[in-house]
Order: sequence, then C-alpha cells, then structure tokens
Amino acid sequence: MSDNGYITLTREIQVIQIPHGETVTLPADTQVSITQELGGTFTILAPSHGGLFRVQNKDADAIGREPIKLAPAGKEGEFSITHVWATLRNCFDPEIPVNIVDLGLIYDVAVAPDDSGKGQRVSVKMTLTAPGCGMGPTLALDAEQRILALSGVASAGVELVWDPPWTPSLISPEGKMQLGID
Repeated sequence: MSDNGYITLTREIQVIQIPHGETVTLPADTQVSITQELGGTFTILAPSHGGLFRVQNKDADAIGREPIKLAPAGKEGEFSITHVWATLRNCFDPEIPVNIVDLGLIYDVAVAPDDSGKGQRVSVKMTLTAPGCGMGPTLALDAEQRILALSGVASAGVELVWDPPWTPSLISPEGKMQLGID
C-alpha cells in the first residue's frame, strides 16, 4: 500500500468494468484502491483507467490479497438446497455491499434430477436492480459457477428475468440492516 492509500498491481489482470460489464486488461503497476472485498471478489477503483472494476478471486494476489478457498458445501455427493442458498449468499453486487439473496435478486431456485443421472440440475431465476445493468451476465455467471462447485450438482443455469421488476421492498431485513435503511 502506498502513502496515498493506493495499491500497485503486481501483474497484468483481466477485470470487468463496472457498470458496463466489459472485460478489460489493467496493466501491471496500475494504481488501484479496493472499495469492496466480499465473497471472494473485489471491487477496485482505478482512476487512471476510468473508474470501478471487478477483480476475480483468482487474481487476488495481484492486489496483495490471498485468494479465498471457496469450499463446496456438504459432504462429497451430498446435496442440499440449503447449500445452494448459502452459496448464493456469497455472491455480491460489485457496487452494493449486500449479497444477491438479501438484496432480493433471487426470485426462484428449482432443483430436479439432472438428465445425466449424476446429480442435480439447479435452475435459478434472478433479476437485477436495474434492467440496463451491464453486470448482469457477470453476476449470473458468478452464481452459476459457485453452484456448479457444490457437491451433488451436475448442472446449473441462471436466467436473468425482469418480471416482476425489482424494487427496494424485495431487500431482506438483513440486507436493509446492512444498508442502514428501514
């Protein structure tokens, strides 16, 4: 960390620009500051490159952090929908420090035997706080990859839906407490 509160990237990394959702490369030696560090992803500010970016867990070392181990829930082969919900609570909007479940973005989680016969198929319907948010595909992919890492899950899909439209009334009491709203 430098005197001005910025960190110097130790290597080139691919990041996702917020809120556009475009993948860009930040070169080594770029000065950044961490604005959010939740669920194994990081939001950084890189003023020299135009704003906020999401850094994946696998690139934590480039910003001086240790990647966290995202351990699958449950014993080998054991599946529980409770594990799915717990996993989704580790996915965070890069601009709002509340997980996607407590933010009210998850509308439905459905489980059925996978056609392969080798586990469960998990289907999630989620929305975003704004239909034009470019981070939607990134958040959906993050949720899907985390679900696929769970024991007993053979396949997963996360569908972005817009009906009903998201409103702040969908935020859970825990989310409202984190945000300091009633």
